[in-house]
Order: sequence, then structure tokens, then C-alpha cells
Amino acid sequence: MSSNADKFIKASAVFPEGALPDSQKYEHPLVLRYATKEMSFIWSPAMKFTTWRKLWTALATAEQEMGLDISDDQLEEMRSKLYDVDFEFAAKKESEFRHDVMGHVHAFGEVAPTAMPIIHLGATSCYVGDNTDLIQIREALILIQRKLIQVLSTLKIFAVKYRDLPTLSYTHYQPAQLTTVGKRCTLWMQDL
Repeated sequence: MSSNADKFIKASAVFPEGALPDSQKYEHPLVLRYATKEMSFIWSPAMKFTTWRKLWTALATAEQEMGLDISDDQLEEMRSKLYDVDFEFAAKKESEFRHDVMGHVHAFGEVAPTAMPIIHLGATSCYVGDNTDLIQIREALILIQRKLIQVLSTLKIFAVKYRDLPTLSYTHYQPAQLTTVGKRCTLWMQDL
């Protein structure tokens, strides 16, 4: 039989296809012009607030393992509602409490009512806020690393192809001695 920790890892490992479709994009004027779909998703409300729910579920799972009175049914209810976010209800509660985290605690509790008493139990707002920031930063850096490796691979092919093509090099923006386009490309790669 799987432990609650194993069940949590399984429930939270992959963002379900089609979950929260209207909230999978980070809204900002520069995002519309320059961000990839993948990067926009990492910073989206869907990613942010489902990560909060994952953190609360992980916390409750650990608290149960440490002996707090948290039932398997409460944990199952939390796991089953990780991606059931009512953003309008959360905004209403945030306006009522004047606190973003409490708005989402109540939105999670609305869809997981038996778990409501244990959601955010013993945590501070920084627990979900700061850890979510770190998770999003890590995911963004992994994406950048993957794309950077693709760019370097493409530039390597270019550098090898033009390793014998002469061109003029520069120093202090002045023409200098001969080099090759391939060699110059390796300097671009070094800058990355």
C-alpha cells in the first residue's frame, strides 16, 4: 500500500492537460511580445496557486507523519482538488480578508471542506509565497538551460561549418587581424 507521501507525489507530479485553461498564461505586456508559452505558464496563476496547494498538501502529509491528527481522507481530498481552483471565489475571499493567502486557503477549503481545518496549519504566508517563488525560479532556469543547450548546439554546427571562412577580426571596434567566422562564433558561444 502506498504512503500518503507517495500518493501526494503521484498527484502533484504533472500538471494535468486542460486544467485551468484560462489561467495558464502570465499576464504582462512584455510577455505578450517576448515570452515563450512555456515561460508564461511557469509564471501563470495556474502554476502559482496549484503550487500553493501542493505545498499545503505536502505540509499536511508531513504533519500527519509527525503525528498530528490528520486523516487519510483529508489528505485524499486535498490531493484530488489540487487543480480545482475557483479564481473568482479566491478573489472574493481575498477582498474580504484583504490577504491573498487566506483567500486561497478558503478557496481550497471550499472544494476540500473536510480538509479546511488543516489547510495552512502551522504555516506562515511566506511558506507558500517564498517556496512557490523558488519553485518557479527553478523551473524557469531549467527551461532557460534547455533552450541555451539548443542554441549552443546550433552554434556549434555553424562554427564547425565556417571554421575555415576568413573574416576580419576587431579590437576596440577597429579592424585587426584575420580570423575565421567559425572562431568568431565560438566567442559568441563563450558569451552565452
